[in-house]
Amino acid sequence: MELSDYFRILRKSWIVIVAFTLIGTAGAAAITLLTTPKYAASTLVFVYVQSSGTVNELAQGSNFAQSQVKSYAEAVSTPRVLDNAIKSLRLDISAGELASSVSASAPLDTVNIEITVEDESPTDAASIANAVTASFGQVIEDITKPTNGAESQVSVSVLREAAVPSKPISPNTNVNLIIGALAGLIVGLASALLRQALDTRIRSERDVEAITDTPIIGGITFDPNAVKKPLIVQDDPHSVRAEAFRTLRTNLQFLDIEEGGRSFVVTSSVPSEGKTTTSANLAIALADAGARVVIVDGDMRRPKLASYLGLEGAVGLSDVLIARADLSDVLQPWGRGNLTVLPAGSIPPNPSELLGSRSMASTIRTLESEFDVVLIDLPPLLPVTDAAIVTKLTRGALLVVAAGRTHKGEFSGAIAALGDVGARVSGIIMTMMPTKGPDAYGYGRYGYGYGYSAQAPAPAVEEETPRTRRRSGPEWGGDRQKESS
Repeated sequence: MELSDYFRILRKSWIVIVAFTLIGTAGAAAITLLTTPKYAASTLVFVYVQSSGTVNELAQGSNFAQSQVKSYAEAVSTPRVLDNAIKSLRLDISAGELASSVSASAPLDTVNIEITVEDESPTDAASIANAVTASFGQVIEDITKPTNGAESQVSVSVLREAAVPSKPISPNTNVNLIIGALAGLIVGLASALLRQALDTRIRSERDVEAITDTPIIGGITFDPNAVKKPLIVQDDPHSVRAEAFRTLRTNLQFLDIEEGGRSFVVTSSVPSEGKTTTSANLAIALADAGARVVIVDGDMRRPKLASYLGLEGAVGLSDVLIARADLSDVLQPWGRGNLTVLPAGSIPPNPSELLGSRSMASTIRTLESEFDVVLIDLPPLLPVTDAAIVTKLTRGALLVVAAGRTHKGEFSGAIAALGDVGARVSGIIMTMMPTKGPDAYGYGRYGYGYGYSAQAPAPAVEEETPRTRRRSGPEWGGDRQKESS
């Protein structure tokens, strides 16, 4: 991943990261409050070898003390030293228990030893440190006595006695809080990265572009009221979502400048991605721009288009395909006259066979000859093969993908299903895109790669003579206009 991807993850999961950081800090604070404070008291002793005072003897004595001082420091925590301290203070602990609280250190190239005692009581820490130091001095002198009974030449002198400490050495509140916050931050970051790695849903155009090179020709933001008001272009033409459909319309006009029928299948990978709502609103937006549009409900399993548009759908495409009705008789005008609807009709037992029949191909060719744009709303690609079969008969598929709902595997499977039958994916339409956060969508973001922008103004609408029709794009309807002229 690039650096920008990490920043996007941080923006997306900042609440989780902050929560873990606060939890880590709170945990460290709780541990600090529950931990019994400990105090440390230390003494400093000086080990030297007595001599007659000559330079040679002083040097030899100093070298000898330096070479032995480390061994003397290790003797501090031995039972021989600690037993005497326990006895003098009348402590109710063993030498082994006391040894865990006593430590000694000897700085390099010195003859000094620092003896430190840790205890929950500051007074006891100082008392034990002084008692251990006194016992240590006596033991060193005893073990360094010559065998002939003469006095020991090694002496231990106390340079600093232990004082009662005023502040505990543990717990260190500041350090604990910092460690807790850092631990929580690390866990939060790891959680965010793991969540991103395990997230198989398509969240933004980045995820789409990682799967296919097919251009994204539009993005529709999420609207919780879309079920109640599916025809947003008609009901609220000045809304952001309505503008998004007009942007989609503009991009679709320049999607394919080759001559031929302008028929497109609108489908998705799985159900509930908003394909029917997208089909209806796109058809209305195209009709508003002056194009003669026919929208066909090719979903003969769960038809919804007629109910969305408020039309009677009992007779329609299925009846035409079995020659029970003429095409001209089942086409229903909608709105101001530029939009025509072909309902699904009766639900047949064999939708796939009907949609793949010669009659279907003939119907599409007829509609292409009479209308500027033909939009065919079909079932999702993964559950059934209807959309893949019909896409082969059209210019291509407009594949709808819902952000935050469609899985990457499902989207890849839909593209593969079209590729397996030699069908073409003309463009991707993203729906249910978030309006806030790092994956938020602005309706002016998408532009098609032929040099046209999603923000480009719609082509001018031409008023024609009675023998010609209006056209919404530089190509749509152009050939038929020439013929009628």
